[in-house]
Amino acid sequence: VQLQASGGGLVQAGGSLRLSCAASGRTFSSYNMGWFRRAPGKEREFVAAIKWSGGTTSYADSVKGRFTISRDNAKNTVYLQMNSLKPEDMAVYYCAVVRGWSPPIFRYDYWGQGTQVTVSS
Repeated sequence: VQLQASGGGLVQAGGSLRLSCAASGRTFSSYNMGWFRRAPGKEREFVAAIKWSGGTTSYADSVKGRFTISRDNAKNTVYLQMNSLKPEDMAVYYCAVVRGWSPPIFRYDYWGQGTQVTVSS
């Protein structure tokens, strides 16, 4: 599977962005999907995940209540709606195929190129 994230950009603190991730392949609807981020000098950080059916989600405590993950299996796309953005949310965001389902620890099988999110204070 190939994944292409988009929708990043520059936004002021308190603003919103919607990230999209387009996936290739006919088995997208069978994958659990997720987003993780990496800020300069920091470890990779789980952000959110959604089960294949879309009925179950999981979020990092740092984004809970502000971010929403969703998916459209007909469009092979997963989304991350980010509201009330903070400077500490600034990072490269990656979408990924999640291995299994094991909150709060998630592992990833595939990920694509990320999209940069910059939040100005």
